[in-house]
This record gives sequence, C-alpha cells and structure tokens, in this order.
Amino acid sequence: MARKKADKLVSVGKRIKQARTGKKYTLDQVANETGFSIDYLKKIEAGREAPPVGTLLQLARALEIDSGFLLREPEAKLESRIKAHIKRTENYAYTTLTPGAENKHLKAFRVTIGAQQDHKGVDYHHEGEEFVYVLAGKIQVTVGEHVNTLAEGESLHFNSGIRHKLKNISDKRAELLVVIYSP
Repeated sequence: MARKKADKLVSVGKRIKQARTGKKYTLDQVANETGFSIDYLKKIEAGREAPPVGTLLQLARALEIDSGFLLREPEAKLESRIKAHIKRTENYAYTTLTPGAENKHLKAFRVTIGAQQDHKGVDYHHEGEEFVYVLAGKIQVTVGEHVNTLAEGESLHFNSGIRHKLKNISDKRAELLVVIYSP
C-alpha cells in the first residue's frame, strides 16, 4: 500500500513538473504566483510531499491548467481510478465535478471522508471562498480556531484564506459537496 501511495505522489509531481516545464515557467515564477517555497515545490514535483487539494488548485491556477489534470489518475490506470479517488490523500477522496474548468474561478468537488477520519497534519488555506454542504454524515470544519459542526443537509460558507480543515466525527463515511472560489 505504501508503494501505491508513493507512485501516486510521483505521478502528481510529474504532472506538475510537466505542466510547469512545458510552459517554460521557472520555480521562482510558480513560487511567486502561489506563495509556496521553492523547496516545497521541489518536494511536490519529486513526489516527496503530498499536496492537499487546496495546494493543487493553487498550482493549477498558477500553471493555467485544468485542476482535473492534477487530481485525476492517468487514463492508463482506469481500473484503479476508483481506488485512487478513495485514497486521494490519507483519509480523503476528491472527485472533481467541474472537469475542464481550467482557469475558472469556481471549482466543485465531491469529497468523501472515512468514518472518524481527518486529514492528518494538514490545514488548508487558499485565496478565495469555500462552501461546504454535507450530503451524508457529520463533520467538523475548523476555520482558524473556530470549530463548526455540520450534519447532513447543513452547510458552511467561509473565507478559505484562513487555515481550515475537515474531520469526520461520525461512525459512517461522510460525503460533502465542496465549492471553492478563487479570485
């Protein structure tokens, strides 16, 4: 299992590097567009760092590419795509609902979080706004130091420039609709 996760990280990193070098962007340029350090960008491109979805969205915008290019598995791995989405990060699955939305300000995702799971050690923050709607389960959305508890059918709209993270606090899988606006 660790091997599959490592392969996935390298795959995402290669796609980022491919997009960056294909457009002849330097690491300095991408760092200035995203605010990420060059060291962090190198780790992502080398597959040594697992970027959260907010980071992938910022990179896609800076590289002027469709975020789906970074979030999906290559077509050659079609049979493993479902498994890849289920393990997109340590405990989250992201499925884009807006494929082909390159250079768009609005992105939508279906996010699945395993029972009693959170995204270990990662807080998201990215310029713009975020809307979370709970399709199933019960979650906590921590925005800064404020903890919001949402059940099925409830929603939250917040400034995504503030560090935030999600946690499933129920004993069943949580499913969310997450819409992100980036200026």
